[in-house]
Amino acid sequence: MAITLSEAAAERVKSFLDNRGKGVGVRLGVTTTGCSGLAYVLEFVDDLNDEDIVYEDKGVKVIIDPKSKLYLEGTHLEFVKEGLNEGFEFVNPNVKGECGCGESFTV
Repeated sequence: MAITLSEAAAERVKSFLDNRGKGVGVRLGVTTTGCSGLAYVLEFVDDLNDEDIVYEDKGVKVIIDPKSKLYLEGTHLEFVKEGLNEGFEFVNPNVKGECGCGESFTV
């Protein structure tokens, strides 16, 4: 399984990279935190690490580290706008539960 992006997410990542003037793609990962144990990390990547796993979808390189692969495999990244709020949303088939505030999850 791969990591995929919606058209809106891919366009938003491309826009951010263009505005930055540099970058090879976006890194998705997980970190230990919150009520449920894990939280998502999203950051722009200027240089690849030797151990990075690279997927490409809709012209965007999605980079993950081997440790995060277990938690993110099959994830779909959306970009949603609701009123004045907008942001990336992770649709992760591995999630078994989330905390009440939505900041962390468990697999």
